[in-house]
Amino acid sequence: MTINKQQNGTALTLAVEGRLDTITSPELEAALKESLEGIDALTFDFSALDYISSAGLRVLLSAQKQMNKQGSMKVTGVSEIIMEIFEVTGFTDILTIE
Repeated sequence: MTINKQQNGTALTLAVEGRLDTITSPELEAALKESLEGIDALTFDFSALDYISSAGLRVLLSAQKQMNKQGSMKVTGVSEIIMEIFEVTGFTDILTIE
């Protein structure tokens, strides 16, 4: 998994590439912890994400809870496969997906 960060003022975009699973989710969690202070708009770009597991969903849920306190969060570039996972797990009701 590769994470590319782009910060523009108080807006942060994390482009996640590859697989977000039990092995790689701690890396995304660490990147979020060190990057979210002072951020009021968080965007996940999943256009190059191949797979997300329950561990990856947990990181997204945690990020959403944090951003509910300090701003907004959205997920972009979601493939059909990832969208299906979001739908089955009910994450389409929790996340803003564009």
